[in-house]
Amino acid sequence: MTLRPAHRNGNSFDEMSLPQTLTDQIGLISPAGFYVALRVGFSFPEEEVNRLPEPWVEFYTTHGFVVDDPSLKWVYGNTGATRASDITLPDPQQVRGHLRVFGLTFGAVVSVLLRNDMGKRSYGLFFRDDREFTDAELSSLLRIVTALHAPRLDEPTLTAAEIEALKLQAEGLRLKQIAARLGISESAVKARLNNVKRKLGARTQSQAASIAAARRIL
Repeated sequence: MTLRPAHRNGNSFDEMSLPQTLTDQIGLISPAGFYVALRVGFSFPEEEVNRLPEPWVEFYTTHGFVVDDPSLKWVYGNTGATRASDITLPDPQQVRGHLRVFGLTFGAVVSVLLRNDMGKRSYGLFFRDDREFTDAELSSLLRIVTALHAPRLDEPTLTAAEIEALKLQAEGLRLKQIAARLGISESAVKARLNNVKRKLGARTQSQAASIAAARRIL
């Protein structure tokens, strides 16, 4: 589970380059907040957007709700869309009750896993504070997450030099060692690795390596 507070370019929430029109559509359906993770492999999602209230994200993380969150358990055992209130899985930490305290009273959950996805799943957690999600809204959320699940064709490609630097770092080499191996300066190595992070939408080098491996770049 990747739900967590993130800080990127001074913002409280991590929002990668998901198509703005689709995220705006989600916002209209889910005005209290939402979290979408796309193509989650062994660790990080390739893309994500978090528009949940920051106090809730911090509370959720601090209390380790990820272990017993019934919505997440539903995600990894099902596909499709459902209202959170229809999930009958145990809730030993009373996650649903805590959600209400933070104004996330009514929830919906979407899980997408298609053939030939190699186990990569996309999912979303959506919330309203006024009423339950309608069947039409559930269908719309499922359609949107399914559309976002497909890899984007306009993703920037890494250069051979950037891939080479990333591979060496993934093998455990330090910047100085990479620079010596490639015959370039440490600042040039940093520039290549920073370009990799930017192009892949990663926050850290380890996440960049994870994303690159998931996309079979490494």
